[in-house]
Amino acid sequence: MPEITHFYGIIIKMFYKPKEHNPAHIHALYNEHVGIFNIHSIEMTEGDLPKKAQTLVKEWINAHKDELIKMWNTQELTKLPPLE
Repeated sequence: MPEITHFYGIIIKMFYKPKEHNPAHIHALYNEHVGIFNIHSIEMTEGDLPKKAQTLVKEWINAHKDELIKMWNTQELTKLPPLE
């Protein structure tokens, strides 16, 4: 799963596979914790990511939502800036 960015110890990755992996989502990894976030709703749909990490990931998705949706739709991955 290719890495899109990382910040504050959180690694953001995206993997897409037609039909099997809808809806559009990203994976956030923080130490031994993982969270899967729906790009459209910006909600964690699976995982055990701590609340503080969830808040940071949601803030980052909000800042890059259009780019993430474009990457999901085109399947052309690019690196995005971290949360500042």
